[in-house]
Amino acid sequence: MNRHPHLFSPARVGPLSLPNRFVMAPMTRGRATADNVPTPRMATYYAQRADAGLLVTEATAIAATGRGWLNAPGIWNDAQVAAWRPVTSAVHARRGRIFLQLWHMGRTSHPDFLGGELPVGPSAIAAKGETHTAKGKQPYVTPRALTTVEIARIVGEYAAAATRARAAGFDGVEIHGANGYLIDQFLRDCSNQRTDAYGGSPGKRARFLLEVTEAVAGAWSADRVGVRLSPTGAYNDMRDSDPVATFGHAARALDRLGLAYLHVSEALPGSMFHVPLPPVLPTLRKAFRGPLIANGGYDAAKADAAIAAGEVDLIAFGVPFLANPDLVVRVRKGAAMNPPDFGTLYTPGDQGYSDYPTLR
Repeated sequence: MNRHPHLFSPARVGPLSLPNRFVMAPMTRGRATADNVPTPRMATYYAQRADAGLLVTEATAIAATGRGWLNAPGIWNDAQVAAWRPVTSAVHARRGRIFLQLWHMGRTSHPDFLGGELPVGPSAIAAKGETHTAKGKQPYVTPRALTTVEIARIVGEYAAAATRARAAGFDGVEIHGANGYLIDQFLRDCSNQRTDAYGGSPGKRARFLLEVTEAVAGAWSADRVGVRLSPTGAYNDMRDSDPVATFGHAARALDRLGLAYLHVSEALPGSMFHVPLPPVLPTLRKAFRGPLIANGGYDAAKADAAIAAGEVDLIAFGVPFLANPDLVVRVRKGAAMNPPDFGTLYTPGDQGYSDYPTLR
């Protein structure tokens, strides 16, 4: 007997037919080279998890000027494209489907990653906290506010990254508009104090997101593009004075583009990263008519119930996929789960990455 029939029902995302509604959430793991080139062990890792209806890769820098995480992959040069191809081939060999997440870190990068240059953001407002560089922990610095000419260049870099992702064999791309990175920095009024066409009202603050999304869709196809948002997430010192208005506007604007999906990271009460604010997900469900993915503390029972109630269409699992490459099989059988080793999240090598045992 299948105890979670809705979670195991087929779904459609853009042109892709999914055998189930499990999505592997994007999770940075730090197993690329120091030059941000994917490695063979990444092919093993993603292929192990190909039973998911859809895999979304770890955040992947669209440009050298947008990076800021040790050993995170990129997609801005030919070597990176060539190194991603074995990853997508390994997933497809197991009949899986995989989207590449497109990332620009904005103000949360550091001069240590940028040849001494300041990181950029919508406004010259630093995030509170620290980042990890090759020199150890460093406090975030005050970014340089982008000019409109530079904004247009970055929009073009997103589009070029989507073209490279297609060449690398991905099935689509997810635009990272969450977790306090560049697009999220434009969306929320804690980090965006601009007075031009990119700041002020929710519509103006959403302009950069929409320009990026339209450019990426133009470089490939709108039904090969998803967007991830985190309306109430506080990671990277983020907040907004009215997240319902801000993200409701963004979702309504994105709805008009015919995207593959909208992916909403909003932690459930009692789960890691929960913020005690009214949930925005119900507003986004009404605003966005395409497939809606939810992420943030779901187990199989909560996921099945949310899908059954029509609250969402698919559920992205993060931590459960870390330690359980065969998560889909374990849920189907009601089997026990491997506990994750958080001490090896970002360490080099296979330990805590691709060496977790399966039921077999």
